[in-house]
Amino acid sequence: MTFFQDFQNEGISPPAQIRLLNNTFLRLVFSFSAVPFVGIPFAIWIYLLGDDTGPTVTWIIIYLLCAVAIRIMHRRYQREVNVNDDEAVLRRWLPRINKVAFVHGLGISSLYLITPQTQNFDFFLLLNISIAAIVAANATHLTPVISTFTRFFFASWGVLNLGIIWRLDDLMFIVLMLNLLYGFAIYRHALTSHTYFIQQARLEEQSSRLAEQFRQAKEEAEQALLDKNQFLTTASHDLRQPVHAMGFLIEAIIHRNRDDSLTPQLLDLQQSVRSVHLMFNSLLDLSKIESANVLSAPTNVDVAALLDSVITLFREEANSRGLRLRIWRPKRRIFIMGDSLLVRQCLINLIQNALRYTQQGGVLVAIRPRGAECLVEVWDTGVGIADDDKSKIFSPYYRPELAWKIDSAGHGLGLAVVARCARLMKVKYGMQSLEGKGSRFWMCFTQHRGEDIPDTLPVCVTLPTPVRYAPLHGSCLVVDDDPLVTSAWESLMSLWGINVRCAASAKEAFAIIDEGFTPFAVLCDQRLRSGESGFDILKALFDRLPDMSGAMVSGEFNSPVLLEAEQEGYLVLRKPLEPAKLHALLTQWSGGVS
Repeated sequence: MTFFQDFQNEGISPPAQIRLLNNTFLRLVFSFSAVPFVGIPFAIWIYLLGDDTGPTVTWIIIYLLCAVAIRIMHRRYQREVNVNDDEAVLRRWLPRINKVAFVHGLGISSLYLITPQTQNFDFFLLLNISIAAIVAANATHLTPVISTFTRFFFASWGVLNLGIIWRLDDLMFIVLMLNLLYGFAIYRHALTSHTYFIQQARLEEQSSRLAEQFRQAKEEAEQALLDKNQFLTTASHDLRQPVHAMGFLIEAIIHRNRDDSLTPQLLDLQQSVRSVHLMFNSLLDLSKIESANVLSAPTNVDVAALLDSVITLFREEANSRGLRLRIWRPKRRIFIMGDSLLVRQCLINLIQNALRYTQQGGVLVAIRPRGAECLVEVWDTGVGIADDDKSKIFSPYYRPELAWKIDSAGHGLGLAVVARCARLMKVKYGMQSLEGKGSRFWMCFTQHRGEDIPDTLPVCVTLPTPVRYAPLHGSCLVVDDDPLVTSAWESLMSLWGINVRCAASAKEAFAIIDEGFTPFAVLCDQRLRSGESGFDILKALFDRLPDMSGAMVSGEFNSPVLLEAEQEGYLVLRKPLEPAKLHALLTQWSGGVS
């Protein structure tokens, strides 16, 4: 570091340099204002000693005027800092502030040269100590910009030492040596103080960069979350279309099936489609929760009935791999406090995880009441988890080495979703595992024992036998542009005795009406490939056939058009539509069975 180094080699940005220059200039203004008051006691002393006070009073007046001028200069500097570029301010003002500091240093020590007390050692010694104190104070205050302090220090200390040589006689050598040692110590302290200021500026810059990086990362994450949720919301219609069609086709197959041996498999297939429907809803609900649009709402959940519907999803997989998938639960119904969608998501992920990493043996899902609580456990005889991996097993995108050896698929999100759902419901969760022996994952819920327990099982329980629907009569118009979906509509409703016609646009729909087709009901999809609004088509059909009944049927959940339709009193049905609900609705609209 050279004597007159400025910011060029400090490695800090212009904004940080401006902050340091602000501190230095402000302390310089304060020092200019304070120094005249140091000269007043010495002027009084000289007056009491009967000597001429003119030079000292003149010195005080000049310093007061300089202090006023420096304050005016500081205000101009502040105005320029607010409106000009940082680098331009540094180029313009750093040399000026250094010159002011140099003049300030000369001015302080000049009092040593103009005093008339040439033979009064006590006076000179006290004046020397006072100047040394001012220099020592500025060794901290002016060191944010080391070039400013250096100019001040060598101007003041150099003049002071020259004055000692000039005005002291016998004790000159001793005082000069002490001054030189003191000056060396002060300058070393100034360098240390400057290093501290520079480090502080770098830390502030680093903190600002990290804060900015965090802000950008946070905004990117929030935007990614919004994009994902928007994608799910937009894609939900297209994702639900095939599920909607499968539900209707499976219902039609079940009622046309004459082979009793196929009935259990068809019922499991029907339940699987329903589970896919629920998983779509769960996925959308989780997305809403992530975006803070929906809060988890604890309710009374029949955990055994919920488990029955989940097990259906994995029974065939377990059988095909020769694994035992068992359930243990008490005979009485157990209700827990939780969000049914989140509990279901947890069960699906835990059972799927257990089956994936179990090569022989099986998986046991247990519901164990424990006083006021209820444990939901998933045991497996799989590969287990190593001790080093246990603390990270619930982290997103983490898969232990043993898991990679069994199955390279997956992204390590299953257990992370379980942990997130558990935290949303504020329930405890955990695991125990022995490497090569198996694992136990558990969640601990509060058990509900209130009087508001329902008497009927939820609709998600697997139906033991096919439902036989009463025949209907009449005609129905379906406006949908997906051939697979329209085929499913025709297959199911024709089975019930309804004459079905399908149209893919307004033009086709009104052409069918013009042919003399008079439906008692119309079911209209909102999103059509033609770009037309299904809601507009439905209203136009109502204007043409005012005695007709009808509804919107869509897989979209956040559509402003559908919201408008509901607000205007139109019925909006969500895909996938349960055949039982559709049959009940058509029965009501047609006026009863045939």
